[in-house]
Amino acid sequence: MNKQLETAYQSLVEKLNNINLEILMDKFYSHAPIYAWRFGLGPIVGRYIMIISQINHKTGNPCKTSMEYFEINGIKYIANLFGVQSQWYRNIMSNPRVSIQTSDGTEQMVAVSVTQDDELINIIEWLLNRNPKFITRYMNEFGVQPSRKDILKHKNDLIFLRFDPTSEPTPRGLEVDLAWIWPILLVWTMLSKPKRRK
Repeated sequence: MNKQLETAYQSLVEKLNNINLEILMDKFYSHAPIYAWRFGLGPIVGRYIMIISQINHKTGNPCKTSMEYFEINGIKYIANLFGVQSQWYRNIMSNPRVSIQTSDGTEQMVAVSVTQDDELINIIEWLLNRNPKFITRYMNEFGVQPSRKDILKHKNDLIFLRFDPTSEPTPRGLEVDLAWIWPILLVWTMLSKPKRRK
């Protein structure tokens, strides 16, 4: 019996050692906004984070991902920081019809790659003014200098997506299906609050 427990313990230790903490944290941060939306916190989280409902290019099933976004003149954009091989990007390239959810609610969109020179320059200039740390770090990864000539030279490396409205069918967005937990937490908090002694 002791030998079986020891074997089980060693197996557990090996599995824990094989867990990549960085990957685990990445998964947590990417899924946290999705759960926050389901808890009913979309209007708060959606000020900075976009939930994208898309079709998996391998299975054909709907799936969700969360991305930081920005908005210029009423148009929403995201930057692809994870490369062309990232799962979500390949999904969108295969089927650009998506549903996005932000503080503006749920919207049916078509994701479009930014390819026009003027639009790309406008995006980068806007980010240099509003979020210089982010865009500087992004450009530094490809050795891009903040000049029009160098930006256009590396335009294939700097990947941005624009979301245009569509009336075509898109995957169903997230629902607020976990908001029921708040009344339970409220009742639990009230019941567990220590009573004052008279």
